[in-house]
Amino acid sequence: MTVQFKLPDLPYDAGALEPHISRTTMETHHGKHHAAYIKNMNAMLAERADAPNSLEDVVRLAAREGQKKLFNNAAQSWNHAFFWQSLSPEAQSPSGDLKSAIEKSFGSLDAFTEEAKTKAVGHFASGWLWLVSDKNGAVRLTDLHDADTPITDVSLTPLLVCDLWEHAYYLDYKNERPRFVDAFLSKLANWRFADVQYRAARSGGGWSFPA
Repeated sequence: MTVQFKLPDLPYDAGALEPHISRTTMETHHGKHHAAYIKNMNAMLAERADAPNSLEDVVRLAAREGQKKLFNNAAQSWNHAFFWQSLSPEAQSPSGDLKSAIEKSFGSLDAFTEEAKTKAVGHFASGWLWLVSDKNGAVRLTDLHDADTPITDVSLTPLLVCDLWEHAYYLDYKNERPRFVDAFLSKLANWRFADVQYRAARSGGGWSFPA
């Protein structure tokens, strides 16, 4: 049977992130960009009898085989779904064990925020800024290009991600990526989700793309 993946619903109304991300941006980003990646990936998977049942395994298979077109569409399908989870209509701050881990790795929450801004704003062209954890609970920031994703490294668990592709912010912020990054870090980041991911990191678990 052909494996087909569905575009997941947003975990909130498309206008819930206003004024920081407009309804128009969310409807375009989710309903057109994300939907196109899903559609393209499904078309490619329809030609394979060995397609895995989980999107995570599709991404890893494409990476192992060097199937760049499949990887780009599958990884972007996964990355975007994780990005929707990384956003919240309610401003939050790190807390608990995750806060302690961030302070241990970066010195303070303020230092973390400054490094995150520097990496995100300085990232050339398209990509993603990820906060990841290893299985020992150590956290770090990594900016990856294009469709690259940390789920190809089984030793890492993604905690939070900021989309740095222009389609994520251009309708609202034009070429002012620093303003978008600041809004993400101060108003939009879903730290409760990141905390759940952090607790799962030590067991090798975490969020999965909905079947």
